[in-house]
Amino acid sequence: MTRSILITGITGLIGGNVLRAILALDAGYEITALVRPGTSRSRYAEFGSKVEIVELDLADTKGINAWLEGRNFDVVMHIGALRGGRKFSKNIYLKANLHSTQAFCEYCLKTGAQLLFCSSVGVFGAIPSELPAQNLSPRNADNYYHFTKIQSENYIQQAVLRGLKAAILRPAITYGPGDNGFPQTLVKMVEKRIFPLIKKRVWIHLCHIRLITDAFVWLLQNDWESGLALNVADREPVQLHALVNFIYRQRYSRNYPSRLQVDERWFSCGEKIARLFKNELWISRFELISKSWFYMVTDTFELMQLEPIYTIPSFKILMTGRE
Repeated sequence: MTRSILITGITGLIGGNVLRAILALDAGYEITALVRPGTSRSRYAEFGSKVEIVELDLADTKGINAWLEGRNFDVVMHIGALRGGRKFSKNIYLKANLHSTQAFCEYCLKTGAQLLFCSSVGVFGAIPSELPAQNLSPRNADNYYHFTKIQSENYIQQAVLRGLKAAILRPAITYGPGDNGFPQTLVKMVEKRIFPLIKKRVWIHLCHIRLITDAFVWLLQNDWESGLALNVADREPVQLHALVNFIYRQRYSRNYPSRLQVDERWFSCGEKIARLFKNELWISRFELISKSWFYMVTDTFELMQLEPIYTIPSFKILMTGRE
């Protein structure tokens, strides 16, 4: 029997790659994708007639509920969200990230559809209080985006108790072709010799786009226990010094200049200023390059039998477009 899938977030890095992977399966899925009204068609033109495109804003909860009425999907893959650091009001974040999730939960409960939800390791805060962060680690709503993901996870798990069939994947900061976030910014700053490399050992944990893509495809093709929640990231964290040197060597065949390394106290000062002005984006930027953040992913690799990916040398994909 043909399975029908509703997917959100296809114009983003993760959602777009997940949709491409599903289409490559050639399994005959009937796929409907939600995109924000006014989105340039060039951002999803590649999917052509293979996918039904519906223009509907995730912040339009009433519109979502009305549109879902009477429709039948076997799987809802809710990947779309407003990411942190964008200039939207808290109300819009709440509607787009939490209220849309609640709407999809209630729809799935009513129809018996499965919900596959893309959360974020940000539920543990930009910098987890426990390393490696795992399912029982404390949650930290240190910015409003993280707050909406925490609340969304809570709602899903409560709905599981009411009979919802749902799984949650929490990708770490993801890198791959098309990325325009932290990983790509890191590459550009290192290559331009303007990245302030802290003079202490810092461990970071990134996620190759293929890992989170394969994880969603695995959920689509396999049976799993409802309420499953997994962190998804490369097999091991990497030292920031090692990653910066790796990036720099690809361009200049030598390690990053020692004169560009910065004492820890300057990062502390910058973070304090950012907190004084309540600038969530800059607070996060200072934290991500001056403190360690990594996650427990052993259970993810064991359950899904994912191919281990290591940040070095896989990070080269951002500099060459291929591995």
